[in-house]
Amino acid sequence: MRMSLAQRVLLTWLFTLLFLIMLVLKLDEKAPWNWFLIFIPVWIFDTILIVMLIVKMAGRCKSGFDPRNGSQNIKKKAWYLIAMLLKLAFCLALCAKLQRFTTMKLAYVFIPLWALLIGGMVELGYNIFYIRRD
Repeated sequence: MRMSLAQRVLLTWLFTLLFLIMLVLKLDEKAPWNWFLIFIPVWIFDTILIVMLIVKMAGRCKSGFDPRNGSQNIKKKAWYLIAMLLKLAFCLALCAKLQRFTTMKLAYVFIPLWALLIGGMVELGYNIFYIRRD
């Protein structure tokens, strides 16, 4: 089952809208919810993306698949999976800090986000400056 681009955009928009509404209610102190509850739309969306990535990567394990075709594709999907896990780690650390479950310094909370941004810059630089030698 494949989703069209319009369906993916609508799903992304709905989850983002729901998260922002819940965030505004929390920040205005209209809702005394837990920070982990506020981030549920983000985690549901991330879980959907992670499952889709894992299924696509597992599809390469079926019999009859030639591993020489699309070796760059698996590297890109692996980077996407790592990026999603770093984002998830950042969200969990941020919620734990905001809920005061931990006394971790704020600089440590942002380490997964910094790693994600550095990895994104490396990926961007690789895609821009890499010259294929065929």
